[in-house]
Amino acid sequence: MRRSATSLRPPRCAGCLPRGVPAIIRATSTRPRPSPMNQPHLTLPRHSNQARGIGQYALDFLTGKFGDVGDVVWRRLEAFHLDSLACAVSAIAAGTNAPTVLREEALAYSSGANFPGAVCYGTSQRVAPEKAVAANASAAREWDANGTNFGYHPEIGATAGEFGHNDFYAVPLAAAQVAGLDGAAVCRGMLLVDEIRARLAEVFSLKSYKIDHVLHGAIASATVYAAMLGATVDQIESAIGLVVAHYVPFRAIRAGHQLSDSKGASAAISAEVAVLSAQRAMRGFVGPADVFRNPAALFCLFEKPAAADESPFDLLLSTAGDQFAVMGMHFKLGLYEHQSAGAIQGLIDLLAAHPAVLESDHELERVRITIYEPAFGIIGDPAKRDPQTRQSADHSMVYIVATLLRKAFEQRQSGWKELMLLPRDYDEESLHHPLTRTILSRIDFVHGGPEYDAKYPDGIPTTLEIEHRRLGRLSSELVMYPAGHARNTTADLDDLLAYKFQQLAALGVADPATLRDRFSDLTNKSAADIAALCEFEIL
Repeated sequence: MRRSATSLRPPRCAGCLPRGVPAIIRATSTRPRPSPMNQPHLTLPRHSNQARGIGQYALDFLTGKFGDVGDVVWRRLEAFHLDSLACAVSAIAAGTNAPTVLREEALAYSSGANFPGAVCYGTSQRVAPEKAVAANASAAREWDANGTNFGYHPEIGATAGEFGHNDFYAVPLAAAQVAGLDGAAVCRGMLLVDEIRARLAEVFSLKSYKIDHVLHGAIASATVYAAMLGATVDQIESAIGLVVAHYVPFRAIRAGHQLSDSKGASAAISAEVAVLSAQRAMRGFVGPADVFRNPAALFCLFEKPAAADESPFDLLLSTAGDQFAVMGMHFKLGLYEHQSAGAIQGLIDLLAAHPAVLESDHELERVRITIYEPAFGIIGDPAKRDPQTRQSADHSMVYIVATLLRKAFEQRQSGWKELMLLPRDYDEESLHHPLTRTILSRIDFVHGGPEYDAKYPDGIPTTLEIEHRRLGRLSSELVMYPAGHARNTTADLDDLLAYKFQQLAALGVADPATLRDRFSDLTNKSAADIAALCEFEIL
């Protein structure tokens, strides 16, 4: 039966709760209180049970209780989802390792006749939803080319600056396929995932404690999956508690001289355990309660609250209007670690202003890139000067800039479209291209100190300079808001995203325009449309 997002009522967990298992009953805490901001928000104060508050917020948002979401928000959400889709389809078609392994694993977990299950991209087989989530999320994230957020909301003093990415759209899609919901419900779920994880990123920096940023996405995923399948507030609280108590991913995922599959699949694995936690809670498993105020859980353990019986932060969540967190997220216009975007923009600007640079690569003497922390530590690791894998190369500032310069010299062109980094720029031939390696050896990458650090995460403060034999010293000047950044006002973002979609989707499907149409305008798609959404052919 079709249910719209605005009329959605908490359904029975379709296949998740065995018959005869009673829901967990506890006293209901006070609902979240409205926030006195210009746009409609709720504040979950630090002295409240925020796990229950998040659960109630999710249930209320899914039922349309709070009012209308602005059209501009739905358009931005669709742009991020389509962007992730193109990344996923191309990664699957290319046979990249982690998506292939997780996809094959998922297809070995058929859901069975009594459980509707969810579907992996490019298949029609119903599988266990947590496995479909892992496979689809891994594919979306594999290239490290989808959206980014930096946890920055200065208007309310929430500037923890934690990273995050639009990796978790597979969760509400799987929930809708399991529960028989329509496209409007899927879109509300997607918006909710982004809102919860991004607002947590504004108030708590996981990276400061060597914890991977995907934990915020796992909390959001457990919440949204459970809420879409009709969980109670008690069950959502348990699901969040299970995630935080049992499944904390550390940044060992991203350490090492050459990065592994764990880096690209981190969000997928955390989303998988989030769905499992939601299912387990809905079957009756009681997880740790009130986990944000739990003195032995990571939040209070690493940032001791000012007073007893508090968490370290207040949490604000948008409820209606046009200032949802997704509006402050950033697009990547190709395959690169997002904090290199300032250098990419700086190089493109410099070459546009001084096209004579491209007349001969022999006259390029030195390149100097100045940037902030934490970017310098993440993409400036000395081991990144000799990347041997794609995962290491796309997190190497010197490789990224050297490859862009090599392409610019080859093409005698310097625009975003002309230089856009695509999967072929990280293949074995490209990794060891002689000109790329020669240019790489001429690049100096330095930390700009407090002057640069203070400008992040408002922007991506970067300066790129070239020492040229004939033209002398050339500078991009300071770049703050490169194309793709939410505060950029000069780039034709729609055109660049359309080009990126075409380039990536064409690697995986015969007709990218048909794929785009299939996944566009989800809010008007029926439950039957959503059930069959992933049933398209991947080359």
